[in-house]
Amino acid sequence: MTWSEMQPLLEQACWDTLYMVGWSALIAVAVGLPLGILLVLTDRGGLLQNTFVNKVIGQVVNIGRSMPFIILMVALMGFTRSIVGTSIGRDAAIVPLAISAIPFFARLVETAVREVDHGLVEAVQSMGGNTWTVVRKVLVPESLPSLISSATTTVVALIGYSAITGTVGAGGLGDLAVRYGYQRFETELMWITVGVLAVVISIIQFIGDYAARSLHRRGGHSGAAPRLKFLRGKAPVAATTASVKSAGPAAAADTEPDREPVKVS
Repeated sequence: MTWSEMQPLLEQACWDTLYMVGWSALIAVAVGLPLGILLVLTDRGGLLQNTFVNKVIGQVVNIGRSMPFIILMVALMGFTRSIVGTSIGRDAAIVPLAISAIPFFARLVETAVREVDHGLVEAVQSMGGNTWTVVRKVLVPESLPSLISSATTTVVALIGYSAITGTVGAGGLGDLAVRYGYQRFETELMWITVGVLAVVISIIQFIGDYAARSLHRRGGHSGAAPRLKFLRGKAPVAATTASVKSAGPAAAADTEPDREPVKVS
């Protein structure tokens, strides 16, 4: 097979893979992020402590993570058909990909959020912050670098899962490697496909690592104190200024730094 014959196949396979992985990753982040935070909040000692809810969510997540993807894909064919209208093709593959990635990402989110210093949560609560404030101002911002790394790991895992979706006619790079490289003995095309997959995964990993490092440099876990400024009032500063003015020149002189006496020769 010549390069002119391989090129359109590779371009279409790359587009199919990015399409499936992109949509399933967005769904996984949108559902898995609140699910992982809820696992932390409802745990023992959490802000919304509820053992029953935590156990139910935890069991659902564990079952979703323990099921092999190919079995999950076959088991969800009826559900996929009811949502998308078909059980084959790349649109149909998004449903099992997203459902398999949601519990995976939720556990990663739970781990990332648990690493946040509990002292910050107590500080926000002592200043009158409610649960939503704690989540929005402390838990998510402080764990954001870890959340980005978790999302990157999820996307890389989805690329691996997408190779299996070729069994339902979804296409993609994995399907191209199997159909042409294995079934038609096009070894050259198979290795080119493997190389393209390696490049795509490397680019995604680099972007995720760069974003996580950038957030760490801007603040990350060490930038907690500036984030609590939203709860600080300005009244004490105004009161101090007013007291200095009312006390007169003597009090104002006390606030100035000490100066060395000028020697006169």
